Amino acid sequence: MSIPIEPVIPVVASGPAAVARAPVADELADFSTNRRVVLLSTLAIAIGVISSLVAAALLWLIAAITNFAFYQRVSAMPAVPQGHHLGLWVVLVPVAGALIIGLMARFGSEKIRGHGIPEALEAILLGGSRIQLKVAILKPLSAAISIGTGGPFGAEGPIIMTGGAFGSIFARQFHLSAAERKTLLVAGAAAGMSAVFATPVAAVLLAIELLLFEWKPRSFIPVAVASVVASVLRVLLLGAGPIFPVLAHAPLSGTELAIAAGLGVVAGFGSGLVTMLVYACEDLFHKLPIHWMWWPAIGAVFVGVGGIIEPRVLGVGYDTIHHLLRGEFVGAVVIGLLVAKAIVWSIALGSGTSGGVLAPLLIIGGALGAVAGSWIPVGDPGLWAILGMAAMMGGTLRSPLTAMVFTAELTHDFNLLPALLIASATAVGVTVLLMRRSILTEKLARRGQHVACEYSIDPFELARVREVMDKDVPHIPATMKLAELADRVARGGSDLNRRQGTLIVNDQNRLVGIITRGDIVRALLRNDSTEMSVAEAGCTDLVVTFPDEPLHAALTKMLNRDVGRLPVVARNDPTCIVGYLGRAAILSARMRLHDEETVRQKG
Repeated sequence: MSIPIEPVIPVVASGPAAVARAPVADELADFSTNRRVVLLSTLAIAIGVISSLVAAALLWLIAAITNFAFYQRVSAMPAVPQGHHLGLWVVLVPVAGALIIGLMARFGSEKIRGHGIPEALEAILLGGSRIQLKVAILKPLSAAISIGTGGPFGAEGPIIMTGGAFGSIFARQFHLSAAERKTLLVAGAAAGMSAVFATPVAAVLLAIELLLFEWKPRSFIPVAVASVVASVLRVLLLGAGPIFPVLAHAPLSGTELAIAAGLGVVAGFGSGLVTMLVYACEDLFHKLPIHWMWWPAIGAVFVGVGGIIEPRVLGVGYDTIHHLLRGEFVGAVVIGLLVAKAIVWSIALGSGTSGGVLAPLLIIGGALGAVAGSWIPVGDPGLWAILGMAAMMGGTLRSPLTAMVFTAELTHDFNLLPALLIASATAVGVTVLLMRRSILTEKLARRGQHVACEYSIDPFELARVREVMDKDVPHIPATMKLAELADRVARGGSDLNRRQGTLIVNDQNRLVGIITRGDIVRALLRNDSTEMSVAEAGCTDLVVTFPDEPLHAALTKMLNRDVGRLPVVARNDPTCIVGYLGRAAILSARMRLHDEETVRQKG
């Protein structure tokens, strides 16, 4: 007989009751993080450097393409499409860019289509956190062509995808698990966003709310390291933040905070409308009787026409965002910008071209806030544009903490944090009740995938074995004949029929093995089973669990040994039976959580 035993921790007394009162084992820590977080954090430094260089290269390439496409000059100085002199010929510029992107997607990689974050999610969920090298190269190139030729997108989605791709590729050069690769992929994504926007804290929050699917030190620390490294290098490569500085507002009054909540509700409905508009356009493109390679070019025609009507819809629009936040757009101008940007961006994104969602959402939200501000008797249009921007981003992406901190870091107007929180939270409340999925997860749902975006502690981590184990454990002597046990099981009406497994004890009632119904059937098929004892037919090479172990640890033992039940023994005496743990008992822990969520009691 061989019973693998974990390190013995002395207890004061013996017996089942004493074991239940024994102190929790030392290995039960608050966090599961181990020393490998140091290795991941070291690798994250390199990823932060790589992602910041990639971000700088992407912004340089966007500027170079913008200068060439709209002004026919070779320069990488920052430029916007609005000052062009192409007249009606400007329609051909986004069409030409879209044709190139369609060819790149068709003959390069289809994964460069879209705004990047759903593709990063897909790589994490289904791809083992692996992203191909050609995607890492083609994605920023296609995004630069799209934005540089007037596409109404931001650079953040592509840089998140690109930073994540380089993080994934870098991680694959080392001996890492899929979870560790995920951490470094997300670290690259956060570093890319931090380098573009100079928002290191918001980049980490976005990683947590949209990409990591967990809140653990083993992933949070490396992501934070990469984001901070990228923000430091951004000062050298692109300059210091904030990128949209405004004059700080005074702390808001209770009336203004209540109005911020109302603006969040309006932005929540606006978020739902924009999301539905994007996917309505995508559905229309799917009905076209031509290959999807040509869809971006068709969408680009609407971009070009929109650029003639309202030139500010073209390009990434950072200068437009800054004008909105300073309250410089009012009246019909801001209404036209709101409508034109929402329509043009929805059509372009629905066509499957390459580009991000953050910058367009900031423009749409800022314009919505500015429109509302013209009727609000307190504050100024810039104030409500800032709050509308955060609410639109938080509601559409379902990331209220990211939206709040992101807006504060973009503007350095930290006095508005309470109002930003209220506006973002109310917008998320509306969209969660209004729509089943966000603009990001809807794309995955259409591919047959589902993302659960609510974080909670695993009940298997919280519950201990002693809380769910069966304490009334029938057992049989090791000398019992197999035929007798089979006859008792066949007749039914016995405690032996309640479980798949039965514990075997010796003359001193000490655990020596376990026998399952499967063991009985296999033994009976043998010719020599007539005089066989239950000890000979059962399993004596046992794996056991202890009353103070988390259910997660016991479940891991079951999976590793491919068994469905475990004897529960005293930690200081592995032959002293104190309980029995089966699958049904483990599931009862999850049922307890279900009851806490659904069962309502009278007050």
